[in-house]
Amino acid sequence: MSEEVKINEENQYSFENPEYRKTYWHTCSHVLAQAVKRLWPEVKLAIGPSIETGFYYDLLAPFAFTPEHLEQIEAEMRKICKEKLKLERFELPREEAIRFMEEKDEPFKVELINDLPADAHISFYKQGEFTDLCAGPHLDSTGRIKGNAIKLTACNAAYWRGDSKRETLQRIYGVAFPKKDELDEYLAKLEEAKLRDHRKLGRELGLFMTDELVGRGLPMFLPKGYTVWRILENYIRDKELKLGYQHVLTPCVGTVELYKTSGHWDHYKQNMFPAMEVDDEVYVLRPMNCPHHMRIYANQPHSYRNLPVRIGEIAHDFRYEASGALKGIERGRHFCQNDAHLFVTPEQIKDEFSKVCDLIFETYKDFGITDYRCVLSLRDPADKEKYHDDDEMWNTAENALREVLNELGIHYTEEIGEAAFYGPKLDVNVRPAVGAEYTLSTCQLDFCLPAKFHLTYIDSNGEEKTPVVLHRAILGSLDRFMAYLIEETMGAFPTWLAPVQAKFLPVTDRANEYCEKVAAQLEEQGFRTEVDYRNEKIGRKIRDAQTEKVPYMVIVGDRDMENGTVSPRHRTDGDLGAMSVDEFSALLKRVVDNKEQK
Repeated sequence: MSEEVKINEENQYSFENPEYRKTYWHTCSHVLAQAVKRLWPEVKLAIGPSIETGFYYDLLAPFAFTPEHLEQIEAEMRKICKEKLKLERFELPREEAIRFMEEKDEPFKVELINDLPADAHISFYKQGEFTDLCAGPHLDSTGRIKGNAIKLTACNAAYWRGDSKRETLQRIYGVAFPKKDELDEYLAKLEEAKLRDHRKLGRELGLFMTDELVGRGLPMFLPKGYTVWRILENYIRDKELKLGYQHVLTPCVGTVELYKTSGHWDHYKQNMFPAMEVDDEVYVLRPMNCPHHMRIYANQPHSYRNLPVRIGEIAHDFRYEASGALKGIERGRHFCQNDAHLFVTPEQIKDEFSKVCDLIFETYKDFGITDYRCVLSLRDPADKEKYHDDDEMWNTAENALREVLNELGIHYTEEIGEAAFYGPKLDVNVRPAVGAEYTLSTCQLDFCLPAKFHLTYIDSNGEEKTPVVLHRAILGSLDRFMAYLIEETMGAFPTWLAPVQAKFLPVTDRANEYCEKVAAQLEEQGFRTEVDYRNEKIGRKIRDAQTEKVPYMVIVGDRDMENGTVSPRHRTDGDLGAMSVDEFSALLKRVVDNKEQK
């Protein structure tokens, strides 16, 4: 791609082209910075890249940007687009570049220049009176940007260079499109995302809460939320038990030596909570469970005859996520993994991996998940810091996993740099109703940790061999899986998952005792019910139950009491008519047992 993206009638770049879109948004970030400097010259510039969902610029300002400020910036950006300012690239020698930025009183730019390699080409882009340090590329004119299709979406705090000990900046986010109707469509999706946001729904439906006194990133599940959580836990544990998994319970802490042995201390320390010293030992809250499970396997000798060994756990883990990355129960500092480690012989890799894939896809069917893709996540060979340094091990593991996927006929794409530090993995990425895709399930192939922990088994020739380990999580973390379900269903869980499956709504107080009796009958059969005893009109009770996303509202009046019937109403199907209690129980049983998505 050339330094500038020149657009003319003979050479139209499509916004669907990621490189063009990136260039468009990068140019928008410069227009944003120019607008800010015109309005408030005292503001200092940091960085302004394009990102997957638009662009941002980090700024140091002596005041906090408000929505009113963002409106002013948007208006100025539209003016700059109308001015059709040409973007001109030029280079300066290092010392001259530093003086240039010092004269403009831009300390962050000076720091960036000082950190560039000695042989770097130090380039700038000029548009009108505004000049910014930048490697490019850019559009050739601000006139290429559709001014009325620009929207500044948010302003958040951000540390300079991601260092909490450095300056706190303000990050203004924006998005832009070549056409106004494309922006409108995007903003409509943002509004839908707000409606689906699991944090909003979780609060409204009484599923979970957060509390500043407890701590950031430490959500607490309320009774209804924990009911859903417990259903998920029982569901996956029962599935695993039928497949020969052995469940264990291990501590939420481990010694630093444990993580030094596994390699996590060298490769993952920045994501761990700080170490704590107790009785001359140094402990950390565990970020994952594999080291504990390695030690469980090592607790007794093994023969090829008793492999595979499948160790599973619903495990509490802790990771030190940056405060800006925290998002309800989707990403917290405490979460519970549906974790398991399968200790296998090399000959068993294909069969066990196939069973893991079957379990993933069977689970997705039960939860109505249909929009997903499989990704073979590989290491970046050039990144010696992030990955265990053993080329032969990596080549063996990656080729083995690729071969298994091909033999199983699983369609997948490959992504460099997304592997775990100890081995390649299959990631199953879901595409949610709104927002970017993310990983729910994973299965990782590991030749590294078994060797580090000196794990062995005796093969058929009586020789000592090292097993291979499959790390796998079907639901991923129960917390994230639940967040996904909340946003996909907008809190209207299918009946088998709903915290309250049937809510009894007595038309008058005379029906209270009858409702209580029938609800108790259903509770004895394993269904989850509530009775609305409030002295409210039936219309209000129905509306409130609809708001609570209860699947079945059971309206009970005098005629139902006389006939020994109930009159259920489904939240989407409407009135189902009067029926006997046994008929309603049978209806519930069918819907729940078949895991119908309603």
